[in-house]
Amino acid sequence: MKSSGNKKRNIRWTLVLYDMIIYLVVAALLLVLYGGNDKLSMPTIVQQMILSVLCIFAARLIGNIYGQVWRYGGIQCYIRLLFTDAIAFWVYVLLELTLPINKITFARMLALFCMNVLGALALRMMYRYAYKCGNQETLHGRFLAKLLYMVSGVQAASDKEVQKIKIAIIGAGRVGVSFAEELLNNEEAAYIPRCFIDINKEKVGREIQGIPVYSEDEATLKRLAEYEVQEIVFAIPSMDADKKKALYEYYKKAGYKLKVYDYPTVYSAGGKRHLREFDIEELLFRKPLVVLDEKTNEYYRGKVILITGGGGSIGSELCRQIAKMGPRKLIILDIYENGAYDVQQELKIAYKGKLDLQVEIASITNRRAMERVFEQYHPQIVINAAAHKHVPLMEHNCIEAIENNVFGTRVIVEMCEKHNAERFMMVSTDKAVNPTNVMGATKRMCEMIVLSASTHGKVKYSATRFGNVLGSAGSVIPLFKRQIANGGPITLTDKRIIRYFMTIPEASQLVLQSGAMAQNGELFVLDMGKPIKILDLAENMIRLSGVHGIDIIETGLRPGEKLYEELLVKTEELDKTPNSMIFIERDTPLCEHDIEVKLEELKAACETEDDDVAREALRKAVPTFRRPEEVNRTAENSKEMANTRQNTQNLKQTAVI
Repeated sequence: MKSSGNKKRNIRWTLVLYDMIIYLVVAALLLVLYGGNDKLSMPTIVQQMILSVLCIFAARLIGNIYGQVWRYGGIQCYIRLLFTDAIAFWVYVLLELTLPINKITFARMLALFCMNVLGALALRMMYRYAYKCGNQETLHGRFLAKLLYMVSGVQAASDKEVQKIKIAIIGAGRVGVSFAEELLNNEEAAYIPRCFIDINKEKVGREIQGIPVYSEDEATLKRLAEYEVQEIVFAIPSMDADKKKALYEYYKKAGYKLKVYDYPTVYSAGGKRHLREFDIEELLFRKPLVVLDEKTNEYYRGKVILITGGGGSIGSELCRQIAKMGPRKLIILDIYENGAYDVQQELKIAYKGKLDLQVEIASITNRRAMERVFEQYHPQIVINAAAHKHVPLMEHNCIEAIENNVFGTRVIVEMCEKHNAERFMMVSTDKAVNPTNVMGATKRMCEMIVLSASTHGKVKYSATRFGNVLGSAGSVIPLFKRQIANGGPITLTDKRIIRYFMTIPEASQLVLQSGAMAQNGELFVLDMGKPIKILDLAENMIRLSGVHGIDIIETGLRPGEKLYEELLVKTEELDKTPNSMIFIERDTPLCEHDIEVKLEELKAACETEDDDVAREALRKAVPTFRRPEEVNRTAENSKEMANTRQNTQNLKQTAVI
């Protein structure tokens, strides 16, 4: 933030009037009543008064003496007044010597200025004293409070205000000002705003609600200390991520406690802005993306939409995003009733009965239950976000992963065909690319089912693949947060691990946009940006949390875990879409017969109730399913990891138009 050279002054004309009264009293004493050896004539008195008053008040206006908030003013305010009046005095002396007017002695000139500045300083000190000491508890305090209000219209600081936490608000825009008003209007508030910090040239140098606005250059640590600022509050939601990071680190290093006035990081429908601590996800300072457009909104508007897994991390955000688009009916389906209930209540509160919302508790593997749901609602758009996604758990529950993810998806596909749905959209994962674990392999099998159905079904099918999401139930970040809160250590399976990250709203919006643009049979791939080293992520979280002494230890790769994730099978076979973050992978679908053969083999393996048998059947069904040891060894001994990262970073350049 740079200070403005042409600032608008917020002149306190009442203070100008009081200073003028002080000057007139001093001038009357020294120029009129005091005779001395050089008794002045009336023309001389008038000339000297006009000249001196012009010098004094011109210097004070230029020096912004009347733009300061004196009830908070520190020593720098008084020094500025002395300095400007000293300049005014010497200008007065030079003009008095050079202009063709009647002269007075240097001693009388000096006395006039000294008495005047003494009166101005005394007035301001008395004002600040009355503001600080005025109260309703004692006779003396009541007198000061009443006098202060009569003279300035300002209420004396109460004991509560004196005890409040003094804050500086970064951002004098709509959000920052509304926050300041909320604090000023609430006597029980624990905070009191002292100043704003902003870059708007129209605001810097002025006051809002009696609170001064400074540029970043003016809001020095010394000035903040003079204003007794204890905490810094960020109230600019749209601030550039790099700028926010720089300010955060600057004020954190200076020892200030930092907070933010905004919505929660994972935005809830109907939620309100509130003062809160920085979330760890925010401290990564990754600029959020807004990708939905009116064309996408129009596609979902007025439709009956079913979201399976609607109570989960991604599913619930899909519900929030779709609710904004005005669907005719939104059906949330989930086997976990608590998650579904939470998002149901959230949307009910947010839309106050204006959203036609239904919740169904059932498993997507329950064919009879799915038959009932489709028969009752006849959804036009089905988004399948229901799946078991936890990698280590699915390694030990292979049969359950296959039955839920693979056969559950097959049931939903069959219901869409039977009940004439318009579109089926599957939420997939980067772990489906060359999978090394059961979860990824089952999701790859789901992709194969969906793409095969697009070749012979009546419904339009698509699948969207993306990486990890910040704040999801299975994300590593909540684990790191808990470990930091407990004093450490942070546990990493391997310090070399690399992952892609995206926020839940970003991922959900891209899923919806890709589904809206799908024609049939597309496998969409999202550009997740640059991959992040989990070790760097852990170190940043420790540093930005302000907690010291947290160790990072390795525990070894978990079953099915690989060092890096891929978003593409063949980076050279990509098509562009209207959205620069969404690409289409060219994947040749299997015929209906081949899919049925694979499903029959998986079904027979699951009936053995032996996870190892089921895993081998899955390995046969998904040719790209590889053992993690093989993949990780290859990554260590070759440049495969580097090439994968480079290919992904060059996603837009390698895509085929």
